[in-house]
Amino acid sequence: MNKTIAMIAAAAAAITLNAAHGAPLLEANPDDAGFSKQGLARLDSFFAREIAAKRVPGAVVAVARDGKLVHYEAYGMLDPDKGTPMPVDAIFALASMTKPMAAVAGLTLMERGQLPLQAKLSDYYPGFADMKVGVPQSDGSLKLESQASPIFIHDLYRHTSGLMYGGRPDSSSPVARQYPDGVAPAIEGDTQAFIDRMTKLPLAHQPSTEFEYGFSIDVLGAVVEKVSEQKLGDYLAANVWQPLGMKDATFHPTDAQRPRLARPFANDPLTGKPQAIKLLDTPTQFDCGGACSFATVGDYIRFGQMLLNGGELDGQRILGPKTVHHMTTNHLGPEIKNNVANVEPHRGGFGFGLSVAVRTSEGLSSVPGNPGEFTWNGAYGTQFFCDPKERLVVVVGTAAPGELRKYYREQVQDIVYGAMVK
Repeated sequence: MNKTIAMIAAAAAAITLNAAHGAPLLEANPDDAGFSKQGLARLDSFFAREIAAKRVPGAVVAVARDGKLVHYEAYGMLDPDKGTPMPVDAIFALASMTKPMAAVAGLTLMERGQLPLQAKLSDYYPGFADMKVGVPQSDGSLKLESQASPIFIHDLYRHTSGLMYGGRPDSSSPVARQYPDGVAPAIEGDTQAFIDRMTKLPLAHQPSTEFEYGFSIDVLGAVVEKVSEQKLGDYLAANVWQPLGMKDATFHPTDAQRPRLARPFANDPLTGKPQAIKLLDTPTQFDCGGACSFATVGDYIRFGQMLLNGGELDGQRILGPKTVHHMTTNHLGPEIKNNVANVEPHRGGFGFGLSVAVRTSEGLSSVPGNPGEFTWNGAYGTQFFCDPKERLVVVVGTAAPGELRKYYREQVQDIVYGAMVK
């Protein structure tokens, strides 16, 4: 076992050398940035153990403080079947880490006076006005009730629209059984087909009453397309990805990018059951803002740093600082039922802003951090969090679509804060 760990550590060191030439941010000595080198080296030994135990094929981890990288490493394998080593510029299927980028697209339109939060969703797609709310009855049937108030654009950003996902462990209601899983609509049809499919379903709750994780930000992406008259990926490329130098961010990996896609084990190491990341080999028919994008860890740390900087990076302004502050503030008032910790078990003490979970109190969460931290993760094994108080951005990429991904989220955050000495 120790020999394997030594080999993995040596491979990581070699990869680090290669990375020095193309780092996504300036690099800093951990000691100068308030980190213990030994503390950060625990990330190396943690992933070496996990990889040696064949629990995860590989990982890329980036940690930045004060806008400078203090840790940027690749571990293990890009493709476990082929034995390809993990490069730092591996491309990950981001799943729900697509959502904050789609939200930023919407907020750029808000700043231009084209998409206010209090606009009704039905102004853009009229079918949403007629959706009924499904109320489960004791005999297992659904009683359909009219909406007490309309779905607003605001509800899409904060998951209070009443739309949900099917196929999730936390979605056992009779309404959930009627919903597809997160990427099915994008594989099966175009934007309009998705809207038609959604508007025929019952809502899980009255709008603006309950945080229910689901297709809200996919719908927001469709609204961005309607307002901008562009595909979501084209709008993001012009207004976010290209200005930020996010070179590999895309909804549709090219033939040149495909060899860098990070792939999971064929079977879930926890359950032994087959697992897959469908989007790696199945093209989507529309750019789904909730789940369908790809990028490198380096791309995403530039996105996170832009948000931490109040909407600007390297002279390129994407959003105004007041808009970013509004995005990263809790939008679940006391009248809204907060289910954030049901979706993300480490998110006790968190509310939800405009597409990101927001830490509202000390304690409660299972991971260290400060009020004001904002974060979201992806179901295929990616995570990001920003702590404005510590001026910290962390991005992790793994191809781990099972429950193990939640273990990595917690462990990485524990190790990073444990390594912070001032």
